[in-house]
Amino acid sequence: MRLRAVAGILLRQFYLFRSSPVRLVPTFTWVAVDIIVWGFLTRYLNAVTSHSAGATTHVDFVPSLLGAVLFWDFFTRIMQGVTTAFFEDIWSRNFLNLFASPLSISEYVTGLVLTSIATSLIALSVMLILATLVFGLSFLSMGLMVIPFVLVLFLFGVALGIFASAMVLRLGPASEWLVWPMTAFLAPFAGVYYPLSTLPEWMRAIGAVLPPSYVFESMRALVNGQTLSATSLLISTTLAVLQLLLAGYFFARVFRYAVRTGLLARYSAEATS
Repeated sequence: MRLRAVAGILLRQFYLFRSSPVRLVPTFTWVAVDIIVWGFLTRYLNAVTSHSAGATTHVDFVPSLLGAVLFWDFFTRIMQGVTTAFFEDIWSRNFLNLFASPLSISEYVTGLVLTSIATSLIALSVMLILATLVFGLSFLSMGLMVIPFVLVLFLFGVALGIFASAMVLRLGPASEWLVWPMTAFLAPFAGVYYPLSTLPEWMRAIGAVLPPSYVFESMRALVNGQTLSATSLLISTTLAVLQLLLAGYFFARVFRYAVRTGLLARYSAEATS
């Protein structure tokens, strides 16, 4: 892998943002709205539970609900960071031009991932500032356990972004509308806002193969003062790494198919097969 080629992909995305700064707005606008809405909702729930008749203990919804929103938004930004960078090449009809140069699949995908890291860091900074300064959410209570949480969500977000990009490459640009709701579709199975035990058996079976489900179960355990399960962390990390490798393999297979069948040369906004 040539670092110069990877840097070229990253530099192209930088020029896009520099030429049109409005592209940066979606990277922090939606996460800011989510944090504000859920932040005030948790305040309301705290007030209701603390003043309810017969309440003997005070339940703080900020770390469990607002923390879950922050982690899930981070995962969503990672996934969409990869796909949006890929879509930029599709929308501008530039994808074929890139591979007219001696650019490998691994170099291109690595450039997309680095772009996703850069944009998601902007979103994460906004989320942390709002959650900490406005709503008093502190991750210091979790200590270093925040690091593996973020790592697992990052790996799975990249895997899902690569898979979604491959799907669009195979089915055509019109299929990008299948990409945007992907994270919303996975949220009920991942148990983002509630324990997996509340789900029916068939939904728990799906959640068992999603790395984020282990992350949010572990996070709730830490918030409730329980010890972290090393087994859950190992399973989630293994699943995330395995799914990342499978996504990369799938993208490479789809790309080779597109080249072999001439689909890549015919790629346009109306391509469907």
